[in-house]
This record gives sequence, C-alpha cells and structure tokens, in this order.
Amino acid sequence: MKRIMATIGCILSIFGAIGLQGALSNAAAHPHVWVTVKTEIAYDENNAISGFRHKWTFDEYYSSFAVQGLDQNGDSKYDQQELAELAEVNITSLKEFGYFTFPRLAGKVLERGEPKDYRLEYDGTQLTLFLTLPLAKGVKADEVKGLTFAVYDPTFYVDFSLAKESPISLAGAPAGCQPVITDPDPSATEVSVTGLGEAFFNNLDANSTEAEIYAKKISISCPAS
Repeated sequence: MKRIMATIGCILSIFGAIGLQGALSNAAAHPHVWVTVKTEIAYDENNAISGFRHKWTFDEYYSSFAVQGLDQNGDSKYDQQELAELAEVNITSLKEFGYFTFPRLAGKVLERGEPKDYRLEYDGTQLTLFLTLPLAKGVKADEVKGLTFAVYDPTFYVDFSLAKESPISLAGAPAGCQPVITDPDPSATEVSVTGLGEAFFNNLDANSTEAEIYAKKISISCPAS
C-alpha cells in the first residue's frame, strides 16, 4: 500500500513518501491531507497555453506537522531559506505523480516539463507551495477548445479542492477567454470515496485514473473568431 510515512519529530517531505510502502491498515479509507488549490493558466506571446502556476495551501494540522524542526534559528518564523530543502524534496518527489496536474488534449495526457520558480511559505498557520509547471509543448490557440485539466492525487491520500473564490485565472489570454469549471458527473461518483474498500486503495499507484472521476475539470472558453 502506497502511503505517506513519517517518523515523529522528523518529516522530510509533504509528498515525498507517498510512494513508500506503508503498514497503516486504515490509511486507505479516506484522504489524510487536504489542499486548497488556486491555479493561474499561463499563455505565451503566441496565445498558446504554456503551463500552470499553482498555489497549494495545506490544512493547518498537516502544516504544523510538516514544519517541525525547520526553524533553524529559533525565531519562531520560517523563511524561504529554512523551507528551501523541504520545497526541493517535495518537487523532486512529485515527478512520479505527474505533479498532481493532468492536462488532457483529445483525451491524451500532455507531457509536462520540469517545474520552476517553486517555493514554500508558512504564515504561522498554513503552509503553501508555489510552483510553475510548464507544458513540454504549448497548446496553440486553435487547440485550446479541446483542452481540459484537473488537479488530483491518483492514490486519494491527498484531497485537492479548488478555492472558493477565484480558484482559476488566466494570464496573458486572448480577450474574452474565460476558465470554465465542470463538476464531476454525479452518476459516476455515486460511490463515496470513504465507502470504497481497503483492497481498492491498496491497488492504487501513480498511474491510477480512478481519482479523476471525482475531480473537477477545467476548460477554456473563448469567443468564436
């Protein structure tokens, strides 16, 4: 069973141990980390979608656990230098899971590039991960209509929820283009995640697609040219 494992008083990564084999018999029943998502969809100078700028804010309980032992100078504050190693480990570990970002064009998952401009910030209550995830190849303006993307954890361990206010925005988009958020199909999500058996979760890995059924999809609507 692939699960986050951490020793008391020492946590190396928020995501880094998701791929480790664990022994928690009840951990698969439901998410154990909650993340609030804000994403900016970035366009380049050719009106092609070039990538995603994520802002992921973790729940208070997990945030306080994750920063234990990282206040190196004892000033009760956590600057970016103190959080830099944790950010680096997180980003490295996310690669196996496609950075929890799944853009699709004509049903095919697009290749993502290496993340950049990433950092962690802690406001004393919650930890937030900022990262820019470029696409290996931009989505041209005439292809945007067929693009969708979703943010989710294939193993269901981390619950990603879009922020209540302005969760998705566009940067550099052609005039009139707007993000569209589509809720999951109710008929496809009749079975609650918490009602699924342990055997179901034990078989999940980074390549599982079951979680996509429960994720909100984002697309782009632009005026007809």
